[in-house]
Amino acid sequence: MPELPEVETTRRGLASAVEQQHIVRAVVRHRGMRQPVPRGLERKLAGAHVTALSRRGKYLLFHCKPADAAAGTLIVHLGMSGRLWLVDTATPAEKHDHFDLEFDNRRIVRLRDPRRFGLVLWQTGDPLQHPLLTAIGPEPLTTDFDGAVLHRTIRTRSTAIKLAIMDSHVVAGVGNIYANEALFRAGIDPRTPAQRISRARCDALAEQIKQTLAEAITAGGSSLRDYVGSDGMAGNFQNRFLVYGRAGEPCTRCGAIIRELRQAQRATCYCPACQRR
Repeated sequence: MPELPEVETTRRGLASAVEQQHIVRAVVRHRGMRQPVPRGLERKLAGAHVTALSRRGKYLLFHCKPADAAAGTLIVHLGMSGRLWLVDTATPAEKHDHFDLEFDNRRIVRLRDPRRFGLVLWQTGDPLQHPLLTAIGPEPLTTDFDGAVLHRTIRTRSTAIKLAIMDSHVVAGVGNIYANEALFRAGIDPRTPAQRISRARCDALAEQIKQTLAEAITAGGSSLRDYVGSDGMAGNFQNRFLVYGRAGEPCTRCGAIIRELRQAQRATCYCPACQRR
């Protein structure tokens, strides 16, 4: 699943092509996504002016001023295997290309989603009031998130710390890959009950979440299966993984063998020597 670095990389790649541009038309080829694509969306978007492209957690927000309707926001989520990329108007759609935004600069933002777990939704008014966005926690790369905030949020939670930081109510957008990597960097065993993590260790973990995500964004995200950026190029942060996907290999710090277990049906990789409870 594309996580925060992949979504932010996509946003940055698309922004210069869509901001301050007008939508010529929207094309919906398949409404049966995780939630149905709203009826009438094509009419709302035709002629709309895109004022900005932002991100909240793993959601991309196209802020629009429609020609004959109230201002609103196109909300896009990439689901498990989706990607948004830029093509020109001469590029034919393929089997899993379910949604297009065609702009007056002859560029198309195209959503390809083989598993159709993504979302294409519309919110009039404040997009952060959409039910899917209202309860999302602080953005990890802003001053709204730090060790104090993390400690205050998790101090009564008995769930494992890895699952806690993957909870979007705790912090926005930290998925499985980057939870593994940040916990290793902070030296924390992923199985540790969240409520047992001290304030000092929360400071270290919050800082490593920030650093891991920032480095991944700089590297263009991680390309493990379907993900590529908006320009069709793969990310390369997967070449810098310290624990994720390295079960059975020696730890780069201490030489101990990286172990793998399952938490909430997701792979957790950790060093039994470097990460303590």
